[in-house]
Amino acid sequence: MGKGDQRTKRGKIFRGTYGKTRPKNRKKRAMRKEKQKSVVS
Repeated sequence: MGKGDQRTKRGKIFRGTYGKTRPKNRKKRAMRKEKQKSVVS
């Protein structure tokens, strides 16, 4: 695992792509998680 591995964060940074391991906007993702918690409880 390293720069050539597309599934790791380092590999995504090296290739310049985004996905589940390297989302484009972290703030939105954090807010989404908080909303899910409030809906569940």
